[in-house]
Amino acid sequence: MLHLIFELSDAVVVNRLHNQAGVIFLNNAVLKLVQKSLFQPALTQLLQTTPCYVLSDDLTLRGITEDLLLEKIIVIDYYKFVQLTLKHTPIQTWN
Repeated sequence: MLHLIFELSDAVVVNRLHNQAGVIFLNNAVLKLVQKSLFQPALTQLLQTTPCYVLSDDLTLRGITEDLLLEKIIVIDYYKFVQLTLKHTPIQTWN
């Protein structure tokens, strides 16, 4: 299952995402992907079992550069986003 995360307000959500096809962080959820965030411990564990992606445009809009992200976060463009949504079904959206 592919998960689309638009808002991330609780680390409990992160703990439900292990061993999935992938997770794409969008909108304000990208703010939690930086090093030393409160979500770093939970996200570091998630990155061991599940591919995690972030849209490059969302990073740019929020002034976040790739060097600030946690290791193993994969930065993608809209073309790759569409490819992932076509490849992985079902899709779960988290707001």
